[in-house]
Parts: sequence; structure tokens; C-alpha cells
Amino acid sequence: MTTPADTRWPAAKRPLRKHLAGLLSAAAFAVALVAGQGADAADPVVMRISHQLPPAHHIAQLIDQFAADVEAKSNGAIDVQIFGAEQAYKANQNHPAVARGQVEAAVSTNFQWGNTIPEMNVVTLPYFFTKLERIKKFPGSPAEELLDQKLLEKGVHNIAWFYTTRQSIFTSAAKPLVAVDDFKGIKIRGLNKLVDEGLIAAGAAPAAMPGSEVYQALQTGVIDAGLTDVSAAYSRRFYEVQKYGTVSPFFSVYFHLYVNPSWYDGLAPELRKVVDDAAQSAEAASIPLTEKTAEDAIRQLQEKGMTIHVQTPEEAAAFEAVMQPPVMEAFKASSPDAAKLVDLVNAL
Repeated sequence: MTTPADTRWPAAKRPLRKHLAGLLSAAAFAVALVAGQGADAADPVVMRISHQLPPAHHIAQLIDQFAADVEAKSNGAIDVQIFGAEQAYKANQNHPAVARGQVEAAVSTNFQWGNTIPEMNVVTLPYFFTKLERIKKFPGSPAEELLDQKLLEKGVHNIAWFYTTRQSIFTSAAKPLVAVDDFKGIKIRGLNKLVDEGLIAAGAAPAAMPGSEVYQALQTGVIDAGLTDVSAAYSRRFYEVQKYGTVSPFFSVYFHLYVNPSWYDGLAPELRKVVDDAAQSAEAASIPLTEKTAEDAIRQLQEKGMTIHVQTPEEAAAFEAVMQPPVMEAFKASSPDAAKLVDLVNAL
């Protein structure tokens, strides 16, 4: 039976597994949880993946394709069940759920680790991790290996990094935010305590809030300006409450796929290879997919009537000179390995 999620894929590429995001209640998930724990050895290996993304998000679709690849290449020996849109766990619950073995896998965004793994903030340093060549060299690099080790120390085994954005957008209603001085006195949606130091250096007043609350805050004037990636600005309909948008390589974001180490180590070698190969394929596919999604979003925002300005290299350099230094200083002071990680990224 074709599910709503499956209709997003061409017929030849539609996932051949049960897509559970948006279809199961919490009670149904509990039944699936018990069933997964009590499965007979002859049954397929169950791989439940929890994530926070809505079905239309391009990374959610990438996870769908990963699941389809695993099921196809394992000849059904692995049954991948996806619980998206926080159907199983809230975003901040995914890590402990995987570490405790309550679910086999999850997908989280890098900045959700907060102070737990401060090194995960390296990709969100202003104007530091946004060059495409650097992003392409990250998989398999010493920088990635350091982060993977940090994750393992917290009880999860990372298997893929899904590049999600390097194109941020500063949105506004009263006037365009083109020069650094335009941010003075502006109440803007912040990202996290670290990155907000850069906004403060530009004279803005960042306010922390989840992405789901930004639209209403902009609409009611609680904040003057939005900050998100260009794809989210379109999907969250910022064009209805914001006239202007400045696209900037302000920071990058990654979602990453991680599994329970005991579950992973218990896989037969041939099944472990299937999971690894599918993860690497999805990781590589995330780069062109994300770039195209960003290009489409910029065009779509313009079609909806937003006046879009794309920062020139000179403008980006002026923003970097003001915003990066305080954030970089705070990042290097956040952990003993932070400075080492900066050097590893600079080597990419």
C-alpha cells in the first residue's frame, strides 16, 4: 500500500517499507517498542529511527531513502521503521532513548547537543564552515572523527552526517538588513547562546525561541527580524509576515544519524555493511540535495513577493569581521578540544 510519504518519490524510487511518521499514535509506538524487543531471532532485524522533522523536509525524505536502501540491499533482513515529526520522542529525548536502547536509531541536529558536546557547535560558528569545498571534505576527515568519538563517549555510534544548510536568511518587515549597522537595536530570533554573541556584537538583541514560534513572533511584533535557513523561511511562510530577506552564508547546520552501539555491534557483518553503505550514500546525497533545495527556496520566496538580497563576498567579509571573533573566542573556551577542532576544520 502506498502511504502519503511514498507519493513524494518517483514510482521507481518509492520506499518499499512501512513509513510510520505521522501514522502511529504514542500507544501504537509502545506496541511497536514491545514487539521490537521481543522479536524472534528468525524475524527481520528491526531498526526504528526517531526524528523531529516533518515529512516534507528534504532531510526527512533523505532518511526515507536511506530506509528504502537498507531494506532493499538487505533483502528484507532489516525492517526499518521511521517515527518522524516527534511521533516517538521529542527532539531532546532522542539521544537518551538511543543510548539506553529504547530505540535503535535517531536523527538530531548538531546544535541540539548544547553544552553536552560543545564541539558540535563548530559548524555554526559564523562564516566558518560554509564554504562548499570544506563541506565536501568533512566526511571521513579527522574533524569528523573527533566529533564521532565525542558522540560515542555519550553512548551513541554516529553513522552519517546529513548536511542541511549553509544558506541562512535574515528576514525583516520594516527595512532590509544589508549592512552590519542595520542590526543595531533590532530584536531578532537567536540560535543559541554561543552564536548569539555574534548578533550581539552587531548591535542586535537576540531572543531564543524554537522555529515553530518564530512566525507568530514576527507577526505580532515580539521580534523585528527572523533568522533561519532559506528552506525553512519558505516552508514556514515567512513571506506572509516579512517583506525583506538577506541571504547569507552565516552558519551551517547538520542533522546526523546515530545508532545504539550494542545494536550496531550485534548486527551480522553483512548487515552492518548494508547499514554503513546506505548511510554513506545518504550522506553524499545530502550535499547536492541541500544545495538545490536552497536554490529553489530563494526563487520561491521571490515568487511569493519577498525582496531578496544575496550577500556579496565583500558584504559577507564585513559581517564575518564583526560577528565571528566573539563567537570563535567563546567556542575555543568551551572545551579542551575546541581549539584542536578549529585547526582540523581549517585544514579541510
